[in-house]
Amino acid sequence: MPLLSQSIDAAPAGRARLFDLPRRAKRYPLLLTGGGLLALVIAMAVAAPLYAGDPINMDPSTLLQPPSAALWLGADNLGRDVFARTMFGARISIVVGLASTALAASAGLLIGLIAGYSRSFDNVIMRAMDGLMSIPTILLAIALISLTGPGIGILIVAIAIPSTPSTARLVRSVVLSVRDYPYVVAAICGGARLPKVLWRHVLPSAVPPLMVQSANVCASAILTEAGLSFLGAGVPPDIPSWGNMIASSRLYLSIAPLMVFAPSICLAVTVLAVNLLGDGLRDLFDPRSKGRR
Repeated sequence: MPLLSQSIDAAPAGRARLFDLPRRAKRYPLLLTGGGLLALVIAMAVAAPLYAGDPINMDPSTLLQPPSAALWLGADNLGRDVFARTMFGARISIVVGLASTALAASAGLLIGLIAGYSRSFDNVIMRAMDGLMSIPTILLAIALISLTGPGIGILIVAIAIPSTPSTARLVRSVVLSVRDYPYVVAAICGGARLPKVLWRHVLPSAVPPLMVQSANVCASAILTEAGLSFLGAGVPPDIPSWGNMIASSRLYLSIAPLMVFAPSICLAVTVLAVNLLGDGLRDLFDPRSKGRR
């Protein structure tokens, strides 16, 4: 009975920590700064159709035109509005970053739970994850895209696959440390089914480190998408992306520097925002790390 009562008290405690996040987050400036910057980028992506012009319309009369009242950031070498392309480029980065992170987190969470709780499958699953981790992300993405052709969907999958092993290993390590806790053992002895044990007693302990890991994966995914687009292996050239904008404008840096600076600054701010958000989440879930930095 003491073990059963401990399981009843301990499991809601982990869940209560998650519900208490909004109130506790106000004390962490990194979290607020990163979240605020990321909210601005998301707002820019959402508002692009409302406040920006056509990002693919080409006007030969405005080739490399400097900033003006009609073209706030000027025009590129094909006469396209740089401001509109920069705003629409945020949509690609946000969609690819969030979607690939969600896919990698979901797959890594499932694999980590199975590997951490099942001793018979642990070794096989982890060796497969080690094999995936040995493949460079860029090379795997280029290989997949060369087989199927460029597209946002395949780009998301190509970025998510190499990010899954690190997430799975993190979740597995949490499960290994939690599965022998008294309240987990008590729940099993009380007749609880394995899916219910994982959902109610193991998963709440894995969510905080998974959120921090997801922020790191998201920042890496945004940079990977930009790098692949810069190399011509990301989204198709007709879709505005910060990576292909930088690639197409690097030859005109001395003539029209805003063609390079606008997407580069937006990319840097977005990655910085996600990294600050990850650092803030780490401080939020583990206040001791704030003093160690």
